Amino acid sequence: MLFLIFSVYGQIGLIFLFFLPSGGFMFTAGMLIAAGRYHYDLPTLCMLLTIAAIAGNITGYIFGKKIAPYLHTRQDSRFFKQTYLISAQRFFQKHGSLAIAVALFFPVVRTFVPIVAGITKVHFNKFLLYAAVGSLFYVVGFSLTGYLIGKVPLLKPYLNYITIGLILLLTSPVLVRLVKIVKNA
Repeated sequence: MLFLIFSVYGQIGLIFLFFLPSGGFMFTAGMLIAAGRYHYDLPTLCMLLTIAAIAGNITGYIFGKKIAPYLHTRQDSRFFKQTYLISAQRFFQKHGSLAIAVALFFPVVRTFVPIVAGITKVHFNKFLLYAAVGSLFYVVGFSLTGYLIGKVPLLKPYLNYITIGLILLLTSPVLVRLVKIVKNA
């Protein structure tokens, strides 16, 4: 359970762990609970992981808020442009609440939205509300889907293959993007 909590928290709140497939891990945990191979129940799993997701969002937001003064005075470089901050701020003014809640369903994006929200000074209470709602739907969505698939008797012999396939599916876009970034650098 600690691994799951850390992976959800880390992927959302710690920029250097953006590559973790926490959605795949939650899905897998739901399947394992349904198959009787994991000794936690689904409500406990969802409660603990929702708290981890909210904590990760808060950590990312605070980090963004702390580095904001540095970024607002930083010179443009190859990877950073002041126009990026302005664009992000406009984006949050237009779509902020929805973006915060929905971002959790997209790998990599879920790591950076809380940071950008902190940098662009999205009001914390508003951020927290939508981060909490998004976290709840994110955790329950992945875990419950895994649980429901794990309950299908026909699929039980294939759960290991489904798990590996899902983790590869969820991780491959991140890996492809990293390879492209490294190639172009």
